[in-house]
Parts: sequence; C-alpha cells; structure tokens
Amino acid sequence: MKNMTLRNIASACNGIYYGDEEKKDQVIVSITTDSRQSETGCLFVAIKGERVDGHDFIQGVFEKGALCVLAEKEPEEPAGAYILVESTLQAVKEIAEFYRRQLDLKVVGITGSVGKTSTKEVIASVLQEKYRVLKTLGNFNNELGLPLTIFRLREEHEVAVLELGISDFGEMHRLSKIARPDVCVFTNIGQCHLEFLKDRDGVLKAKSEMFDFIAKNGKIILNGDDDKLAAIEEVKGIRPVFFGVQSKRDIFADEIQSKGLDGIRCNIHAGDEMITVLVPIPGHHMVLNALAATAVGISMGLSLDEIKAGIEKLEALKGRFHIIKKNGMVIVDDCYNANPQSMRASLDILKDAEGRKVAILGDMFELGENAGELHESVGRHASENQIDLLVCVGEISRHMALAADEGGGCTQVLQIPTLEALLDRLPGLIEPGDTILVKASHGMHFEKVVEGLQRI
Repeated sequence: MKNMTLRNIASACNGIYYGDEEKKDQVIVSITTDSRQSETGCLFVAIKGERVDGHDFIQGVFEKGALCVLAEKEPEEPAGAYILVESTLQAVKEIAEFYRRQLDLKVVGITGSVGKTSTKEVIASVLQEKYRVLKTLGNFNNELGLPLTIFRLREEHEVAVLELGISDFGEMHRLSKIARPDVCVFTNIGQCHLEFLKDRDGVLKAKSEMFDFIAKNGKIILNGDDDKLAAIEEVKGIRPVFFGVQSKRDIFADEIQSKGLDGIRCNIHAGDEMITVLVPIPGHHMVLNALAATAVGISMGLSLDEIKAGIEKLEALKGRFHIIKKNGMVIVDDCYNANPQSMRASLDILKDAEGRKVAILGDMFELGENAGELHESVGRHASENQIDLLVCVGEISRHMALAADEGGGCTQVLQIPTLEALLDRLPGLIEPGDTILVKASHGMHFEKVVEGLQRI
C-alpha cells in the first residue's frame, strides 16, 4: 500500500505509536477490521461493535502475523506494535483520506435514492473495457464501508467506482472528503431516509454534499428525468451532463423494448452517434443505469462500441434482481433492499413475466411518518399490475395488503405477520410455473425466503 508506513498512518490519524522504532517505516500490506482476514504484514483495526469488540481479538491477529494494531485502549501484553487513538472509527476515515491522496487514479462517486448499486455495476462493467477498475463490494458504502473499499485499492488500479450511501445530513460531506470524486453520478432523488431528511428537498441537499470535494475539473452526471436533479444548472462552474428517456437530453434512449426477464433493448444516443444495446437485466430503470454508464464512459474516453460491449457483459448480483430458475419456477431475488420506488419498478417487471405472477413483499424501513401511506402506494400498484398472488409480510406491510385488497386487481392478497410464519406457509403458496418476486428492506432477511423457495 503506497506510502502506508506505520509512521504515516499514526500521523494521519493523530495516533500515538508504541513499539519497535525500526518498524515505523515498514509498509503495511493491507488493513482489516475482521480478525479472520488478518495476514502477515497487515494493520488490524479494533472496532467495538454492538455485539463484538475487536479489541478481544488483538492477541490472535498478532499470532497471524499482523504488523500493527490500531486500538482505543492499550492491549494486554501486546505481542507487537500498536497505535492508540481516541476513536478507531474516526481514525479509519482519516487514514483512508490520507491513502486516497497517495493514489493516482480517477474516482467515480455514485449516489441517489434508488439504483446506486445497479448503476455502479453497469459503470464498472463499462469502464473495465479500457481500465483496471475496483468497485464497491456489497453494501460497503457508508462511513466504515467506504474506507475499507479505499483500502482495497492498489497502485495498478486506474479507476475506482464507489457507491456512497447516507441517511442523514453531514454524512455525504464526510464521505466525499474521503473519496475526492472526479466524476459525480446521481441516479435520482426519491423518498428514502425521510425519517432524518424529511422530504425530497432534504434528500437533494444531503446528497449534494458530494460536490463539496469534487475535483477541480470534475464531471457531474445527473438523471435529467428527475425533476429535482433537472433543476441543477451549474455547480462550481461545472455544467452537468444529463441523461434520460423522457426528453432528448445530452445522452438519451429511445426504441425501448422489454425482452421480459431476458433484459431490455434500446437505442442510446450521444451527440450524433447511436448504439443499439441489450441490457441483460430487465427493467425500465436499467435503461437509465445504462445511460449513466454511457455518460461516464464518454467522459473517460471510451468509444460507444466499448460502452456497448461493457453494458452487454453486465451480470446480476445476488439479491439485486438475480433470476434463479429452479424446480419449474422462476425466482426473482431482489431482496437486498427496498423502497417505494424500487418496489413499484420491480412490480412493473413482474407483470410481464410468464406464468402466475407472485410477489412476496416485506416491510420497507426508514420511511418516517408517511410509512403507512407509502406502503399503501405499493399495494395499489400491485393491484394495478394485476399480480396473481400478493403476499405482504410484516407489521407495516398490512397497509400494503389493505390497499391491494381495496384495489381489487390482485387475484389473491395475503397478509402474514412474520418471516417465520411465511416460511412455514411457503410450500403451500407456490405452484409449478410461478414467477416469484421476493423483495423487502434488508432488515427483513428475505434471503431466507429465496433459500426456502429453492428447497420447494
């Protein structure tokens, strides 16, 4: 890791180094907060969590060959060097900020209420046609996850595609300070984290903190179909590049054709050039993701042919509209997370599927005082799409079930109070030939539903 000596690390986080002075100028090979991933020459960061305290594993990481430990309290009988700080969580951010500045690469920062991860995946797939790319894995997009992603970067990487997720004011400012984005991509401004951000204007204000640390000659790429984003004319002298399908933006799509669960075909226009692409993951939203990736690709010197190749190589992630065909049924594993907008989008895709259409939907969290009404909107949408069987799971989802029942468009609506009760009833709900959408907020643990379906 470039310039990551123990001396520089201690200086970056205002820590106090204890140990062999000759080791202070040794370079660490990696940084981890998971003792199981400790290796020879690494820095282990001891973080006290809700259930586990990393300080309890310090002796074990030294036995695995850790070069140094970052801790909030002096280890008992330390077997190696350690750096003491007031807060290891804060120190991790400061070290990541230092390390980011050591690296000569471009950073693409992605935010938005919906579609950050799927957009990140398309952008990374496109940029891999020309560059050595590192992207955010899983949900490593917060004030701990982003630094851990930064620590995975090495000198051979040319581009980092980073997802930045927030839930309150000030968080994006701190994330942007670490990431220092060269390209800022906004997918949309929706109804997420309203418990803290209150309304869409609050969401826009909080996410716009990404601009606080944009590079001097940076690029801003915005969804022009979003009314809040479309109103942005200039930021720090930078004119945004807009993409969309509702009107002819800088980069736009037309001739959009659903290919069912096989994906969606469209023409993408950029200036006087045009490509026809098959986005291999279904959903109208994937066209917007492909347009964002096209804009990023063009800003980084890719040809449209390279962009087309990257889009068409895209692969779905587990839990992100991952299609599983098993035992005569099609399972749409979209259970990683959910909000009203993404729920409605997934239902729009389900309505075009083959066979009986089943939606197993769970509670959506962090929607604030309007949670009941927002769940009702999803229920109405399921009714409008004439879903054959709608299964609503959880306490808040009873609002969804009631609205769907009132709408009358679903053949059958069930409200099941708990995940455990659903798993018990699951075998009796499913028929051969069903296409089943599974979606809820991450805290509902609907990956167990996907596992249960595959056992039927």
